[in-house]
This record gives sequence, C-alpha cells and structure tokens, in this order.
Amino acid sequence: MTLKLEHVIKKYKDFTAVNDLNFSIGEGEIFGLIGQNGAGKTTTFRMILDLQEPTSGEITWAGKPINKINRDYLGYLPEERGIFPRMKVQEQLYLFGELRGMKKDEIEKEIDFWISRFDLEDKRHDKAETLSKGNQQKVQLIASFIHKPKFLILDEPFSGLDPVNRDLLKDAILLLKNQGMTILFSSHQMDNVEELCDHLCLLKRGVSLFSGSLIDLKKQYGKTKLTIRTNIDQHYLSKLSGIKEIKKERDEYVISLEDESFAKPIFDIVSNGNYIEKFSLDYLSLDEIFKDKVGGNIE
Repeated sequence: MTLKLEHVIKKYKDFTAVNDLNFSIGEGEIFGLIGQNGAGKTTTFRMILDLQEPTSGEITWAGKPINKINRDYLGYLPEERGIFPRMKVQEQLYLFGELRGMKKDEIEKEIDFWISRFDLEDKRHDKAETLSKGNQQKVQLIASFIHKPKFLILDEPFSGLDPVNRDLLKDAILLLKNQGMTILFSSHQMDNVEELCDHLCLLKRGVSLFSGSLIDLKKQYGKTKLTIRTNIDQHYLSKLSGIKEIKKERDEYVISLEDESFAKPIFDIVSNGNYIEKFSLDYLSLDEIFKDKVGGNIE
C-alpha cells in the first residue's frame, strides 16, 4: 500500500476529532473519505499533509513517515478555496508551477493542456476575480496538480460546480488516475463517490464505521431494493410477504425488502396475468447506505 494510516488519533484538549482511524490506499487508486460535516475528514487531510501532528498513531507513505517524504509528492485542493483575485489565470498557474520547482517548458505544456481541457482558453489572460465561481474553482484545481504529484487530496472538489463542470472534473480525475496518480477525496455528493472510488472510508464523529471496497459495503445489505413499474395498485403490493416499505415515485414503486430471497416469489405473484413494464432488483445506493449508517442527512 502507498498511504497507510494506523491507529491514528487526533485530540484537541478534551475533544477527539479522529479516533483510532485505520485505512490504506493503493498506488493509482481513487479513495473516498466520506462523512457529515465535523466527521473528521479535513482533520485527517491535514494530518496526512503534515499540517497537524496526530496525537498518536502512524501515517506512512510507501513505508516512510509522511513527514519525511518529498513535499512535491503531494497536491492539495482545500475546501476553503484561495487564489489570487487580481492575478491573471495564466500568471498564477505559472507561479504555482514555479513554486513546485517546474521548468518553464513543463509549466507551459501543463497549462496549455489543462486550460484547453477545462474550457478556459478565453479566460487565460483574465483576472481571477472576474471569473465565475466554477471557473475559479477549475483554476485552483489545476494549480493543485500542475506539478503532477504522486498523491492528490481533493477536499469537496465538486462543491459549487454545475453538471457540465462536474463531468469535466470527473473526467480529469479519471485521467489523473490512469496516469498513475493516487487520489484521496471527500464529497457530500454520494453519486460522485460511487462513480469514482475503488475503496472508501465512512466516518462518523471521528470514528470509522466502514473501510473497504464499495461492493463489500453494499453486500452487507444485500440486494434489497426492488423497483417495479406495473399497473398493480400499491395496496395490493403492500400485502405481499417480505416487504418492509413501499414508496410511489412518479410511475414506479420502490420497495425495500427484508431479504433479497423475497424477490422471486414477489415476481411470480405480480407477473401472473399482470402487466409488468419494469422489475429491477439492486443494491442500495451509497447515499441510502450512508443515511442508514450515519443517520440523518449528509450536511
């Protein structure tokens, strides 16, 4: 494993922000750290970046203490954005590249590539303060990885982006992964985590409720989400065995089963002489699992 956290604890006087945290991330992997506000995500990022010291426990990169590695291995997009408002886009990207020890031709190549990819060509010579919030965020994102770090931390990278720019960012993250970059990110939008992550850690008040692969998390619940589109009425469906809850969503019924073994008997009953346009059995979404594990909303 490339990054490893072992029994990491962070205390502030009598408050424990992170409590016995353990997870590892493989090289070239995308790993999600999810939890409600105040769960300990940003504190964990800051300890990995050596901006704060753990109270106890170990954080290592390729077997070495995290505070002993070359700092240029790391890239970081903080949740609290910060770019130079009166500096032109291209100028500040040059600055960030130079601060990371890059040569001029390397910086030019990276700037040209990412400005084009993020559809910022006509903003290249604009001051950052004149850009939309989404475009400012794209500039800061480029600045976080212009030096091609081995390990990139993205704290809420999708916050404030419209659907088009979210897709641009997802494509960029996947490209960086394919180039061998290891990426750790947090997001309140579970669909982004579900689409991108190989593995994840779910935090609640500084404690890990789960760490592992997404499919292993889903298998804990089994395939208990049944979606049916039919002309049968809800009252009839609610009387069938194995149904915990049934909701009408637009023209479909979304049913929570006690166990996936009830799906086939239900299918046999409802398909007997009735019109069934859709009958789909699946795992719960990550958003549904999160709400069940943590309780309440993500915010």
